[in-house]
Amino acid sequence: MSAKALVLRHVHFEDLGTFGEVLEQAGYTITYSTVGDSDFLSADPLEPDLLVVLGGPIGVYEDETYPFLTAEKAFIAERLEAQKPVLGICLGAQLIAAVSGGHVFPSGVKEIGFKQITLTSAGMESPLRHLGGVTVLHWHGDTYDLPDGATNLATTDIVEQQAYTIGNHVLAFQFHPEAECDERFERWLVGHAAELAVAKIDIIRLREDAARFGPALKEAGRAVVREWLSGIGR
Repeated sequence: MSAKALVLRHVHFEDLGTFGEVLEQAGYTITYSTVGDSDFLSADPLEPDLLVVLGGPIGVYEDETYPFLTAEKAFIAERLEAQKPVLGICLGAQLIAAVSGGHVFPSGVKEIGFKQITLTSAGMESPLRHLGGVTVLHWHGDTYDLPDGATNLATTDIVEQQAYTIGNHVLAFQFHPEAECDERFERWLVGHAAELAVAKIDIIRLREDAARFGPALKEAGRAVVREWLSGIGR
């Protein structure tokens, strides 16, 4: 009998990306629950074997503007309380941090583009070691204080918090190791066109960097998740 993975999605083009096949190969049946659909957050948060919380272009603290965030944080909190496996990416990592007692706030910069992360000593001993020396995709303006009980795994020169674990049941990325950097990357460029324009990001260079760094990122990112899944003890 296959395991179940529930994926909370905030914008359609920010999906599981290159991680999808890894989950399927590990025996997971994948179900998306998408913001704006009538069944968003209708599932039992404890029922899936794995919860994945994906990215999105809003702030964790914007509950008044986006009321679903209050319900989503409660959903994640129930899952974390039970210490059931959770994987978070970008906004997902920030939501997990907020629910776990960390403060999420604007960093003051837009860290958008491809560059390497620096692994902490804990990161080098974790599945993130596969990303050592690999250029990854960053796409965020917010950051977070590391929650109590969490371990920081990676940093950059601009934003200290880039990935963390909580026990062996939570893995969270501030950056995007799952991004598909082939022709599907165009969806990101169009979907975030306004943000890129305001941040004065060179879209042509961003596209070229995706083609240049995407293949190595795909292999390394998949290796990270494959190893983490094998260790969560489901």
